[in-house]
Amino acid sequence: MAALKYSRQRESIKHFLAETKDHPTADAVYLHVKKEFPNISLGTVYRNLNLLTDIGEAVKIATPDGGDRFDGRVEPHNHFLCKKCGRLLDLDLDMRSLEEVNQLAAENFDGIIESSSTLFYGECSDCIKKSSQ
Repeated sequence: MAALKYSRQRESIKHFLAETKDHPTADAVYLHVKKEFPNISLGTVYRNLNLLTDIGEAVKIATPDGGDRFDGRVEPHNHFLCKKCGRLLDLDLDMRSLEEVNQLAAENFDGIIESSSTLFYGECSDCIKKSSQ
């Protein structure tokens, strides 16, 4: 693969993903990056997000509502989606637990399991607090 040409816009997108814990949609990334680059198009943001995902510098998380979210944290981890408010949060499990899940899956699959990503669903602590008030 040819060397990737440097792009200030792509670096800005990558930096934003690395700094936020919100797992933004492409639209949210666009609104943020547009502050620094007023002429950037939504298409450019989408292309750069997909490129960052393809080269392993971002993670795309498909959600049931059809809107992809993006994460700058690329090491293996899982996510929790609040069914009430829609927040997507990191869910850190012991790495041994992830390895055990991958091993169990590999034992029951005719192929090679290299990694896994699980999306857990429920209600976040903020929504639970609001409900109890």
